[in-house]
Amino acid sequence: MKRGAYIHIPFCNQICHYCDFNKVLIKNQPVDDYLQALLAEGETRLNRTVTFMDTLYIGGGTPTSLSAGQLQTLFSNLKLAGLSWDERSEVTVEVNPDGIDDDRLYALKDAGVNRISIGVQTFDPTLLETLGRTHSVEDVSRTVARARELGFDNISIDLMFALPGQTIEQWKTTIEKAVALGPDHISAYGLKIEAKTQFYNWLQAGKLAPLSEDEEADMYDILLSKLEHYGYEQYEISNFATRGKESAHNLIYWRNQPYLGLGAGAHGYQNNERYGNILPIPHYLKSVQKGEWPERTRQPVSLKEQMEEEMFLGLRLKEGVHIHRFKEKFDTSFHDVYGQVHAELVNDGLLHEDNGRIRLTEKGKYLGNNVFASFLFDT
Repeated sequence: MKRGAYIHIPFCNQICHYCDFNKVLIKNQPVDDYLQALLAEGETRLNRTVTFMDTLYIGGGTPTSLSAGQLQTLFSNLKLAGLSWDERSEVTVEVNPDGIDDDRLYALKDAGVNRISIGVQTFDPTLLETLGRTHSVEDVSRTVARARELGFDNISIDLMFALPGQTIEQWKTTIEKAVALGPDHISAYGLKIEAKTQFYNWLQAGKLAPLSEDEEADMYDILLSKLEHYGYEQYEISNFATRGKESAHNLIYWRNQPYLGLGAGAHGYQNNERYGNILPIPHYLKSVQKGEWPERTRQPVSLKEQMEEEMFLGLRLKEGVHIHRFKEKFDTSFHDVYGQVHAELVNDGLLHEDNGRIRLTEKGKYLGNNVFASFLFDT
């Protein structure tokens, strides 16, 4: 089983209109104190024991809102905390196209980062402005080209669709321009308007018109057909990769495996317990400085809940849920637990079983949330 760690950097140079992640504007924030707190939390969670990580994911927020020197300190502190990685590890950092320069790229390369995930979202200038993004289309091309020149051979691009005012033609153009840059991996998610975002405020005020579910489904259809045409394999509902470039870190999540989470608002899954860290940075810092576990929640995951998660996480993957893994993990047969539900979903054309795996059908991909809900036990 692979070991993974997620590190949250909650700082941004600009707050996007759709984002509900734990983040703050970086100006006047205690960044250096935060980097020291990551060291302290890591030491506590790893019990001051050096632990090899197969995957390391630095997300946010915007990790590259940190200076090159602060990025060096970040990785130095993670190593001091006991996290270990080498060229066998997948080490990912989220990057904004207008917040990355050679100094930062060199700092990442020197730290052993071998995968960058670029937040592009769209190649349409008007829609970039709607989203509150500050980068230009040219920034994206420049970032990809420079990263390649410096030896980054695993580049992912994030896209969004079903954006307010977005047309089918705009979406097709975005996909075409993304593919033209030759990324190794593409993630594409339909917009979900969440509370506590500018989009949500505009929606409540009648100033924002979201696209319909049918329009979103049409855009998803286009995504699937175009990326297949260009040689990208869909390995998860919203993720596509060239051969061998699937996100090893995210596969840990989808395969329902344990992972470490460090930082304000980070989540982790260890010893059949899920925990969530304190969100406000000052409160997180205070807790860590006191030598406490900086958690706001810790919840044991019951056997039934583990089974539920195994299904609705695993079914997101093209590989689906392995029946023999289910048996090994839970010491009971999949069909004994979910036989009736499985039969009904197969009859409805939403699931199929082959080669010892349970997988979504094409129809099932569009109704994924309904399928996942079917595997929840009655409470």
